[in-house]
Amino acid sequence: MTTRREFIQHIAAGGALAGLGLGLGGCERLSEEIASAIFPAEQIIPRPPSGTEVDLLTHVLNRLTFGPRPEDRAWLERQGVDAFIEQQLAPGQIDDRLCAWRVAELETMAVPRGELYEYPPELILNDLGRAKLIRAVSSKRQLQEVMVEFWSDHLNIAIAKGECRWMKLADDREVIQPHALGSFRDVIRASATSPAMLIYLDGLDNKILHPEDRPNENYARELLELHTLGVHGGYTQRDVMEAARCLSGWTFTHDWRRYFTARVAFEKSRHDDGEKELLGVRIPAGGGADDLERLIDIVAHHESTATHIATKLCRTFIEDSPPTAAVGVVADEFRRSRGDLPSTLRVLFATPEFRSSRGTLFKRPMRFVVSALRALDARTDAGEPILATLRRMGHAPFQYPTPDGYPQEAEPWYGTLLWRWNFAIALAHNSLPGTRIDAPALIDRFGSTDAFARHLLGRSPNPLEREALTLTHASAPLDALALTLASPAFQWQ
Repeated sequence: MTTRREFIQHIAAGGALAGLGLGLGGCERLSEEIASAIFPAEQIIPRPPSGTEVDLLTHVLNRLTFGPRPEDRAWLERQGVDAFIEQQLAPGQIDDRLCAWRVAELETMAVPRGELYEYPPELILNDLGRAKLIRAVSSKRQLQEVMVEFWSDHLNIAIAKGECRWMKLADDREVIQPHALGSFRDVIRASATSPAMLIYLDGLDNKILHPEDRPNENYARELLELHTLGVHGGYTQRDVMEAARCLSGWTFTHDWRRYFTARVAFEKSRHDDGEKELLGVRIPAGGGADDLERLIDIVAHHESTATHIATKLCRTFIEDSPPTAAVGVVADEFRRSRGDLPSTLRVLFATPEFRSSRGTLFKRPMRFVVSALRALDARTDAGEPILATLRRMGHAPFQYPTPDGYPQEAEPWYGTLLWRWNFAIALAHNSLPGTRIDAPALIDRFGSTDAFARHLLGRSPNPLEREALTLTHASAPLDALALTLASPAFQWQ
């Protein structure tokens, strides 16, 4: 395996990978030009940080977005941190038509649920991955996209299982995207009757047809353990079984005669309609489909759920071992607001722990790749070369096999460093077909290579970084860019 020292020696000697691609093809260039003409962007002079430590502006951009673009810090400086946070907490008020234009070019994105079966699963997976990357790179609703990533893991569905190959696209479109910054109860309720979730965790097989039948408890267990109360949330095996009884009778059906209509339905004949008691709350007999509503109310507003979700949010935005004080404040607001996500996040972003925890989160592979594309103002079709990079790093969108989703913590991702270095070299040298940067133009926009380096690092280079970058830039400027992207400072946010 290549060591870090060998990598630095390699690029300092000018031995970086040769260019392999031709950049964006004609169709992609034309599409970009048309979209840019319809939705012109205001040109703004970049204002990189100047201090030796990451300041609050850069910190907020690192956490609430997938990484700053060249002009973002100047925008934030003009707007103010608090105003920016409020704007991001209300994504519906942000004009994001250019991003929507780009996503709409993907063939399967707007196909009705039932008609998705007419498309190859490979195309749907490709379009889903590309759409996720396009939004992460180009959306102005950056906090929403960060939260989409959060919920995609929290309510993970592996696309490879059965009809999830088609229905995960519907789940992303109908559950994750619209509820990412809404109500916790709403996102859990939507997920509970998502066709993909019913397939993935066997909810469609949860039926009681005879008195001796036992409900399928797969989804009920994950609902309590992962989605709401948490593994130490105080529930018992009896609570799991009672939750499964509440969920019995929900299924997913097709009517192949009616244009491949796929629908979720409640079948009373498959439901256990007896009295239930869940987490100390009695659910009367005869509730039918409303048993699901009572179940969601109980678990969404449980004391343990507030702590579990607050812990995960603080782990996402503060550090891997979230401070107890911050978790407590965020959990209190989650309870007070009845799971209102903007209110909960507003309190989180105001905590001193959030504002002081700079550079404490290791970027997962997708965050690293997207932050590099954003930092270099890359034009990308988010195609196969980028998706292949994420697969090699073990972070392929929608392909984690177990319900707990991709890990948030840093340690599982340390083994991806070599692939990150390779990606940095390929990106700097325009060797990724479908993706293109213009490094000389970027340096001109910043006014100097030093200002450009400050933009990438989020602060002024320290003496060792400056020496390495100066040495490399003198003989191979693009390798100096790759070295900056591969530096420890760029791996952390």
